Amino acid sequence: MKAGGALVTAVRGLVLTIMTLAGSITLFVLSLVSIALIPTGVGLFTTPLVIDLVRAHADNRRRLAHEWGQVSIARPYRPVPEGLRGGLPGVVKRCFLLLRDPATWRDLMWLSVDMTAGCLLAILPPALLLDGVFGYVLAAGVWRPIYDTGSGYWYSFIQIESQTSAFLAAGLGTVYIAIALTAGRAIQRGHFFLTRAFLAPTPQMSLAARVERLTATRHDALDTSAAELRRIERDLHDGAQARLVAMGMSLGTIEALIEKDPAKAKELLAAARTSSAEALAELRDLVRGIHPPVLAERGLGDAVRALTLRMEMPVMVDVEIPGRVEEPVEAAAYFAISEALTNAAKHSGADQVWVDVHYAEGALRMAVTDDGRGGAALSAGSGLRGVERRLGAFDGVLAVSSPPGGPTMVTMEVPCEPAIREGRR
Repeated sequence: MKAGGALVTAVRGLVLTIMTLAGSITLFVLSLVSIALIPTGVGLFTTPLVIDLVRAHADNRRRLAHEWGQVSIARPYRPVPEGLRGGLPGVVKRCFLLLRDPATWRDLMWLSVDMTAGCLLAILPPALLLDGVFGYVLAAGVWRPIYDTGSGYWYSFIQIESQTSAFLAAGLGTVYIAIALTAGRAIQRGHFFLTRAFLAPTPQMSLAARVERLTATRHDALDTSAAELRRIERDLHDGAQARLVAMGMSLGTIEALIEKDPAKAKELLAAARTSSAEALAELRDLVRGIHPPVLAERGLGDAVRALTLRMEMPVMVDVEIPGRVEEPVEAAAYFAISEALTNAAKHSGADQVWVDVHYAEGALRMAVTDDGRGGAALSAGSGLRGVERRLGAFDGVLAVSSPPGGPTMVTMEVPCEPAIREGRR
C-alpha cells in the first residue's frame, strides 16, 4: 500500500473509532434504558424511536463497509405493516413488532461488540501509523526531556533512557509503519467483516424472508392471473364474440334474402366479410397480448425490437443475451419492458427512449431510460407496481430513478439461467 493509501486508511480508522465510541455506546445505553422503561409506559413511545436510530446507525455502517471495504451487508429487517392504527394501540403494536424482529436484538449485540472489538480493529491502523511516527520523534531527541522528568517512559516494550534506546524505538516505529502500510487495509476490512457477522441476516432469517416473499408473490401471481383471465374474457365478450354473433345473424338474414333480394344479400355478405376480418384482427391482437408470436418464435431481443417499432418516439435498443431464457421469464421481461415503454409514452413527454437488455452474473437485467420530465414513482399508480409484482413471482426486482426534470430510469433484474432451445434462435 502506498503512503497516501495508508493515510486514507488511518483517517477512515479514526472516523470509525469516533463512530463506535460516540454512536455505538450512546445508542447501546439508550436502547437498554428505553427497553427497561417499557413497563412504565414511557418505553412504548421511546423504544421505536431509539430502534429507528440504531437501524440508521447500522445502515450507515453498511454503507461505509461497501464504500470503504467492498464488504456488502444486506438489511435483514422485517417490514413494518403500513397503515397501523393511530393513537396508543398503533404505538404499542409498532413497538412490539420491532421488538419481535430478531434483527433488532442482533443490532444490540452488534452495538456491544462494535464499541469493544470493533473499536479496537478501527483504531489499530491509525494507532500503528501514529505510534510509528512517534518512534522517529523520540529518536530525534524528544526522548531526553521526557527522560529528564524522571517518569521512566516506555515505548511499547522498550524503556527509553538513552539515545541508543531511542534509536531502537525508531526501529520499532519502522515496523509499526510497515504493518500499517501492508496490513492496515486488511485490518480495517476485518472491522467490516466483524460488522457483517452481526448485521447481515442469518440463514434462518434469509429463509424466513424468502418464504414470506414467495408467499406474497404467489398471491400476487394468482391475482394477476385471475385479472388476466377476466381481461381476456371481457375482450372476447365485447369484441370478437359480439362480431361473430352479429355475423351469424347477418348470415341468417342473407339466407332468407338470397332468392328474394340478391342485391341486398350481396351487401350483407360484404358487411359479414368485413366483420369477420375485424373479428380476426381482434383475435390476433388478443393473442398478441397473451403471448406475442414473435416472442415465442424469435426470442426476447427481436420481440422488444418489434415492440419499439410501434412507438411514436425514437427508441434505441441494445440487447445482449446468450441464446434464450426460459419462456415464463421471457414473457415477464417482455411485458415489463412493454409497460415501462407505455409509461414513457403516456407520462414522460420524452423525445428519446433507450432500452438495454443484457444477461450477466446469472440474471437478466433490463433498463428503460427516457429523457422526459421525470417524477415517476412506484407509488404513483403508474402501472410499475404491477410490473414489480409480476417480476416478484420470479424473485425479480424493480427500481425507479426519476428525479424531477428527468431523466427517468426503470431498472429490472430477474434471476435466471440461459436455456437455448432447439429450432429457435
